[in-house]
Amino acid sequence: MNAKTAPDDRYTVPALQRGLQLLMQFSREERELTGAELSRRLQLPRASVFRMLHTLEKMGFVERADDGNAYKLGLAVLRLGFELLASMELTEYGRPVIEALRDRCGYAAHLVVRDGREIVFIAKAHGHNSLFQSIQVGARLPAHATVLGRLLLSDLDLPALRQLYPDEPLKAYTARTPTTVEQLKAMIDADRANGYGVSQGGFETGISTIAAPVFNDRGEVAAVVSITVPGQRIDDHELPRLIEAVKDAAAQLTERISHLPHRGAWPTRTPDRKAA
Repeated sequence: MNAKTAPDDRYTVPALQRGLQLLMQFSREERELTGAELSRRLQLPRASVFRMLHTLEKMGFVERADDGNAYKLGLAVLRLGFELLASMELTEYGRPVIEALRDRCGYAAHLVVRDGREIVFIAKAHGHNSLFQSIQVGARLPAHATVLGRLLLSDLDLPALRQLYPDEPLKAYTARTPTTVEQLKAMIDADRANGYGVSQGGFETGISTIAAPVFNDRGEVAAVVSITVPGQRIDDHELPRLIEAVKDAAAQLTERISHLPHRGAWPTRTPDRKAA
């Protein structure tokens, strides 16, 4: 048995393990614990436990109780849980919506979220054309280079975009890829003004995408619904119908996750000033 467990032990990070064990000591029945009590339970020196508590407190995972001596779980722990629940809810509600969108349009439909400077596909409804199957669930693409990413970045103002992309030029994938934050912001604002985004061969040759934002109860873009159309361009007569279908699906999912009717629009805001 030792031979089996030894290789795994080499990859264990003891400090991280102890920190997680510390957090797991808190429960519904015991919401506040002192450093001395945690030291006793974990069988660790008090100095080690207090260093862990200091680190976790700085990161927001624990905070001081009212008496100043005990600790309790902080908002960062709750935020992790809420993000997980929100992601599960989004996928659960989103899957039937994109399946209905696929049935309405005939093209592969997706649900996408943002993770930093990348977008992540979290749900997919396969298109009716078996000869063309687009990107799979779990795939990641650069946010700045895709219409999906531009919609997911649309809540960020220019300073926030510069913080997210401190280095220029941005990587170009096609001639249409923005290579500066200013160019990216201009494209984001254009999509935001339209209320949707269309990319025809903008990221990958021979593929077009139509996308619309999904809003949460705070009016923030939580996800994007999209369809992928095989072809460098979408027929001008078909494009309005497809845009309307994608926008309807996004609005439907918005209502489901925000629990508010007619939430599917950005709040008005003052345009960003250009940097000097």
